[in-house]
Amino acid sequence: MRKLFNKDKAIIGVVHLLALPGSPRFSSDEEVRRRALRDAFALYHGGVDALLFENFGDVPFSCKAEPHVIAYLTSIIEEVKREVPLPFGVNVLRNDAPAALAIASATRGEFIRVNVHTGARLAPEGIIVGEAHRTLRYRSLLRSRVKIFADLAVKHSLPLANQSLEEEVAACVERGLAEAVIVTGKATGEPPGIEELEQVKRVSSVPVIVGSGLSAENCSALLSFADAAIVGSSVKEGGVVTNPVSEARVRALMREVARLR
Repeated sequence: MRKLFNKDKAIIGVVHLLALPGSPRFSSDEEVRRRALRDAFALYHGGVDALLFENFGDVPFSCKAEPHVIAYLTSIIEEVKREVPLPFGVNVLRNDAPAALAIASATRGEFIRVNVHTGARLAPEGIIVGEAHRTLRYRSLLRSRVKIFADLAVKHSLPLANQSLEEEVAACVERGLAEAVIVTGKATGEPPGIEELEQVKRVSSVPVIVGSGLSAENCSALLSFADAAIVGSSVKEGGVVTNPVSEARVRALMREVARLR
């Protein structure tokens, strides 16, 4: 058993930030902070093991975050962590690993999520190229202990060339030095296939994380072949990703997870 955060079948709840200043859907700084704190409290009181902060509302995404995005993310995370005592990670969409690493290092986060760590994928943002070499050297420069959780064939993207999951695992772990790998469905809220999870679990030497689509109904099946999961849509009110987190839905999920531990 490969544990994350000293938990069997660790559950990481996503704090989907509303649009930050400068984004088309930005409303107000107060509303962004209020929602972040509310969702983090709901996840914490519902029983999750860790949090993941994402600038989810900043559509359309850039592959390189503006300085103010990094500043606001850092400020909001610092505000939330004073109230919610959970380990956490950072994902700066879409794929700004150095920015995520800088934020996590400064705020004492434990991990970052990198959508494309090695290789390249075709996405709505264009061709996203993994820069594992840059991320790892930047981590060394910062003398940071923040871990890298890397997606495999990440959702909302297509491959530029045929590559097996085994080859992608090897690239992320052996060449990219990722400390965990993430398996997703094709889009937000869609679970990965059981066959894919089983395949990754068989060849991966690091923890395997379900990256999308986990719910109270399917967690038993999915966590049979995974060490942890990142949850977002299924614990929102009505199961809608843009809605606030439902503490009742979080509790329902964690009751099922408790049966697996």
